[in-house]
Amino acid sequence: MEKARTVYEFRRYEGESLQAKREIPYEIRLQAQLILDELCFEWNKKMLEKQLNESIDTNNKKEFMRLSQLYKQYLWE
Repeated sequence: MEKARTVYEFRRYEGESLQAKREIPYEIRLQAQLILDELCFEWNKKMLEKQLNESIDTNNKKEFMRLSQLYKQYLWE
């Protein structure tokens, strides 16, 4: 059985020039994702603290207990 041959023929492109897109390196994508995760975490934590403080100010015990259960997830730091 003969080996298959591949023959390439180069022709000049007559159309409009194209710009090749570069792929973003994995390290940069990972770093960006980690930064976004940290920002979201901090924002969610601050909003939850704000809601907790409002529930304390209004003496809403049910809301405070519900929010304090959610806030426990942010205390593992």
